[in-house]
Amino acid sequence: MLQSQPKPLPVIQIVGYKNSGKTTLVAAMVRLLKTTGYRVGTVKHDAHDFTMDHPGTDTWQHQEAGADVTAISSARRTAVLTNQPATLDQLLAQMHDIDIALVEGFKQERYPKLVLIRKADDLPLLDQLDNIRTVIVWPEMEALATEGSCDYPIVRLRETSTIYATLIHTTRLDRS
Repeated sequence: MLQSQPKPLPVIQIVGYKNSGKTTLVAAMVRLLKTTGYRVGTVKHDAHDFTMDHPGTDTWQHQEAGADVTAISSARRTAVLTNQPATLDQLLAQMHDIDIALVEGFKQERYPKLVLIRKADDLPLLDQLDNIRTVIVWPEMEALATEGSCDYPIVRLRETSTIYATLIHTTRLDRS
């Protein structure tokens, strides 16, 4: 008997420059996906050296002492901190039992992208990225949607249900 290959994890990237609304949009999409019964994973790229632990906590003390990997678990959640960078594919490989992964950032990765454009200075991003599926525009950039100068489908930021439908269509997310 032939064994079927596992279905690849649907992944969509939400990208844009700083303060373009990426985190807000990811959170809105997570809420919508959860209300329709999907299990959702998220990955966030931080261009800076983020700090997840706060000085004085036990795990901070472990890291400060030089631990290469620190794990913490409670009745509700688990986190693993490592002192090395990870690729997007490595992070996605750790996601189990989810239906879709929403990736905030990682602009140069190969996955389908929804690109946020807040102002005219953001437009060069459209020439720098691969696999753009939809451009999401802020109100001050809505003329882009009507002037026809963009090579990609355009959705207005306030059209959350359309963005959600685009996400479902782009990832071919279904219940089968």
